[in-house]
Amino acid sequence: MIRAWLAHLAAVVVIAAACVQPGASPAGEGQPTAAAGVFPKEVAIGAVYPLTGALAPTGVDLKNGIDLAVELINSGRSDIDLPLLKDGGGLRNLGGAKLKVIFADSAGDPAKGQSETERLITSDKVAVMTGAFQSAVTATASQAAERLQVPFVNAESSSPTLVARDFKWFFRSTPDDSMFAENFFQFLDDAAKRFPGQVAKKVVILHTDDLFGSDVNKFVRQFAEKYTYEVVGSVGYKLTAPDLTSEIQRLKASAAPILIEASYLADATLAIRTLKQQDVNFQGVLAMDAGFVDTKFIPNVGKDAEYMLTREVWAKDLGTRKPIVKQVNDLFRSKYGTDMNGSSARAFTGIFVIADAINRARSIDPVKIQEALKQTNIPAPQIVMPWDGIQFDARGQNTKGRGIMVQIQGGEYVTVWPLELASKPLIWPMPEWTKR
Repeated sequence: MIRAWLAHLAAVVVIAAACVQPGASPAGEGQPTAAAGVFPKEVAIGAVYPLTGALAPTGVDLKNGIDLAVELINSGRSDIDLPLLKDGGGLRNLGGAKLKVIFADSAGDPAKGQSETERLITSDKVAVMTGAFQSAVTATASQAAERLQVPFVNAESSSPTLVARDFKWFFRSTPDDSMFAENFFQFLDDAAKRFPGQVAKKVVILHTDDLFGSDVNKFVRQFAEKYTYEVVGSVGYKLTAPDLTSEIQRLKASAAPILIEASYLADATLAIRTLKQQDVNFQGVLAMDAGFVDTKFIPNVGKDAEYMLTREVWAKDLGTRKPIVKQVNDLFRSKYGTDMNGSSARAFTGIFVIADAINRARSIDPVKIQEALKQTNIPAPQIVMPWDGIQFDARGQNTKGRGIMVQIQGGEYVTVWPLELASKPLIWPMPEWTKR
């Protein structure tokens, strides 16, 4: 009888072992598996963003983009040509498992972003991490994911240093500030052809003193030299600065005709108001996205936002050439009462990158998802971005992204560059404050 009992026990052990995928944690000790047709009902994704503090309005935009993406994937709407939406809802290769995003608040603090990432991975057992908008927070958060060997898909942070760390678990779908900085001077060269003698060759830089701003300063200087422009000065400031009067006076003293700016929402708002108060005029203000595309920026500064230029990765008017942009933006507006912006559109796209990889991995084993991310190849027609698609190189950087330039005209962001995507002509130079 003992022999029979031992034989039965051995058979049970063999069957149980067969239900656990190689490389995955046993059930109850980590991530559940999808072996032998047994699938999780939900797949958890961790998302760390600034949901409180000065960047909370941007955090709301990002969260809204993610929530809409999750809703579409889980519902399986077949009338929109996005990845996975024709599969009946959820992740087909995981038995229709639904996505669940667990949000954590970084409050814009790199240390908190790191600790929240660790908590999401170790306590909430998320299969993939995403976030964190600010490059400085993404740097620390992704360090935690790298150490814990969980994929981190970054959709919005643009510091080039993030893909220069030889990380194996980090993937970024957005282009970086190196490309965007070069775009500025390509744009200025094209503007000079359209407006002969009206585009100066001298620029001044205003930037935050964090990783984002420092990188912008570095790469603007690098590409200014390449394109034979002169940087006559750069002015850095603390993100929490309550007043920018002295910084704006330094910009005015530089006498540079063109301003390149890297600011978040509150400081971008403060900078524009101070420029007007001090009557500081430029041929053009070229912003590095961030606060200048936040949904609160135009309401914050009203008509003073007119004629501002910013690099972007998305614009509503791209929907005239790419119907999927209008379809998704119409859904976003009906749900949240505002148009998408570059931040929400990138976060939206990032979730589809994650879901596509998990579905192809047929597993929530981090190693298998990592391998699937390496093989990602989403074509241009299936994303809302004006990119050639999404495909990662050995550094984890999407090689098919590009930037555009938009200008605020009539209270709307309109694409003015590259010319083949422009919906309206560029207005140059900006009218002086006293002539508006």
